[in-house]
Amino acid sequence: MLKSYLTVNNGMTQTANLAEKGVWIHLISPTEAELTQVITEAKINPDLLRAALDEEERSRITVEDAQLLILINIPLSEGPDGNLLYDTVPLGMIINENTMVTVCLKENPIFTDFEYAKDKTFHTFKRTRFVLQILLKTACYFLRYLKQIDRKSGEIESQLHKSMKNEELIKLLNLEKSLVYFTTSLRANEIVMEKLLRLQLRPFHTAVDPDTAMTNQILKMFPDDEDLLEDVITENKQAIEMAGIYSNILSGTMDAFASIISNNLNIVMKFLTSVTIVMALPTMVASFFGMNVAVPFQHSPWAFGMTITFSLLLVVVGVVLLRRKNMF
Repeated sequence: MLKSYLTVNNGMTQTANLAEKGVWIHLISPTEAELTQVITEAKINPDLLRAALDEEERSRITVEDAQLLILINIPLSEGPDGNLLYDTVPLGMIINENTMVTVCLKENPIFTDFEYAKDKTFHTFKRTRFVLQILLKTACYFLRYLKQIDRKSGEIESQLHKSMKNEELIKLLNLEKSLVYFTTSLRANEIVMEKLLRLQLRPFHTAVDPDTAMTNQILKMFPDDEDLLEDVITENKQAIEMAGIYSNILSGTMDAFASIISNNLNIVMKFLTSVTIVMALPTMVASFFGMNVAVPFQHSPWAFGMTITFSLLLVVVGVVLLRRKNMF
């Protein structure tokens, strides 16, 4: 899917001219034809454009042919509301002299406010501010999904207290896996943000590295932008801390419930063993008196009653002894 927007008179409008100055090109799971169109009309480096289409691509900042690529990982929630699964996917932001391109493999809610012009401070031609706003929304969605994960893990724990089924444990395992993805992505994003901050704090004339000089030239920050970048870093650090806390709690919960289930199994096996022992006592008596040889009281009319009584007496004695050993 290919969409292109341009801010005109403080309003958002769609445009078909991809080469127009200040245009924002938004690509979601693009086709080869759409990629070719953007590469041709907007003069975007094809390697930079295709970088975000690799699910295993790491977060980084790259400069090639006077074009800047900022690659980060953004959070996604998938599945029905009752069984949400969380994952991360790369998002690429390519910036050149005239154009801002965002490319991602999957639909995500991060760009909703931008597309529908709900954020009044957003303008397509303010590329540095746009990048920082995307980073801020990414951190906010990480925090939102982390709170959802914490709430869902609490609900699953309540269900585990009652059912102890494998289904609840699998749900907890999926949440724990999501937290691992989130923690890894947040730390990778932090490196990108810290690098942006270092580049802006470094005076331009000391940037002897051509890539650093080009980055400073493309992303020109004003004091308000620097404040926004610091806010982004703060939010991202908070998300990292929350992900670490929730991951430790969930890991401890998984271990605790695994121990509880194992202990419950041991209790059941102990009870069944005790029952087997108790049931073996009358069986043993019946076996003795059922032999095809001479046995005591075989001619007595009370033989059956005495056998049953003796068996019940052994059962009672066995139950009392096992009870004292805490086997029942």
